[in-house]
Amino acid sequence: MAPHELSERERLVLEAVVRAYVETAEPVGSRTIARRFGLGVSPATIRNAMADLEEKGFLFHPHTSAGRIPTDRAYRVYVDGLMRADPVVVPERDRLAVEIGGSGSAIDTILRRAAQSLGILTQELGVALGPRLDQTILQRLELVRLASEKLILVLTLQGGGVRTIFIEIRGEIADEAIIEVQRVLNERLGGLSLAAIRSTLPARLRDAAPSEGAHELLNIFVQEGEQLFEAAGGPEEDSVMLGQASVLADKPEFASGERMKRLLTLTETRAHLASLLRDHATSPGVSITIGDEHGSQLLGGLTLVTAEYKAGSLSGVIGVIGPTRMPYEKVISLVTHASSLVTDLLA
Repeated sequence: MAPHELSERERLVLEAVVRAYVETAEPVGSRTIARRFGLGVSPATIRNAMADLEEKGFLFHPHTSAGRIPTDRAYRVYVDGLMRADPVVVPERDRLAVEIGGSGSAIDTILRRAAQSLGILTQELGVALGPRLDQTILQRLELVRLASEKLILVLTLQGGGVRTIFIEIRGEIADEAIIEVQRVLNERLGGLSLAAIRSTLPARLRDAAPSEGAHELLNIFVQEGEQLFEAAGGPEEDSVMLGQASVLADKPEFASGERMKRLLTLTETRAHLASLLRDHATSPGVSITIGDEHGSQLLGGLTLVTAEYKAGSLSGVIGVIGPTRMPYEKVISLVTHASSLVTDLLA
C-alpha cells in the first residue's frame, strides 16, 4: 500500500508512531501520540486509527502492552512518502570532510575512512564497497625477481590500488629478459581494464617479437594470462570495508544478543555482504532496503542505506547497516553527503 492509499489521519498517526518509536524504542500508545504531536484529535480517535493501521499491516502489538511498533511495511511507507530529510548540520559536514579527506588517496583508504566516519556519526555500522576491479584500469606493471625461479607481478591500478601476483618460471631468466618483457607488457596492456586484458591478452601479445631469452617468459603470459589477471581482481569480499560493529552494542535491538550474533556472522561472511552491496550498486542515488526486503535471514530486522559514489568510469556504494528503527532522515542525509565527498576525492 502506497502512502496516498492511506487516509490523511492514518498518515499523520503512522508518521507520529514511527518518529516516537525511533526516538524511544518503546511501544507507542495513543496517549503518547496525542500528547506529543498535537494532531488535534482525541486519544480515542488516534487509538481507532492505530487499530486500522494494525489491521492493514503497518503496526503490531509486541505483547500485551497497549502500545504498538511499526512493521517493515510502515518504515517503507515512512521513507517513501512521509519523512522529510534533514540537512547535514555544519559540525557533521565539517567532520566528514576532515575524516574522509585525510592522508592517503588510494580508493581503499578513502572508503575505509568513509565507512568508519559514517558509522560514528550515525551510530550504525558503516559499510563501503570498492569498485568492481574487473573494470579497473591498469596504469603500469612491474616484474620483480623474488628468487631464481619466481617473480612477482606488481600491478598499479587506477585510483592508487596495487595488486601483486606470484609467477613461477622454469629455469633462470636473465634480468635483461625480465626488463624486456616488462616493457612489452606495459606497451600492450597499459590503459586497459583488467577484464579487457583477460579477454584479449593472447591476441595482444601474439605479434610481439622478444629476444630469445625473453620468449619463454612472455609465453607464460600468453598461456596463463587469463588466470593471472583474474587473480589480480582479488576475491569480491576483499572489496568490503566496515566500520565498528561495537557502535550498535548499546541499542536495545541487540540486547538479547541473537541479532548481534547474526550481524557479526554477516560481517564475517563478506562474500555474502559484498553480493548484497553489489545489488545496491546497480541503483543510482540512495538505496534503502528494510528488513524482509533483503531476502536474507542475516539481515532480518536490519536496514541497509547506501548511496553510489563514482571513481571515473567506476562506481561503488557507501552507507550503513542498522536496526530498522533508525533515524532515517539523518542517516540518509549523511550517507548522501558522504558519497558526494568520496566522489569528489576520487575525481
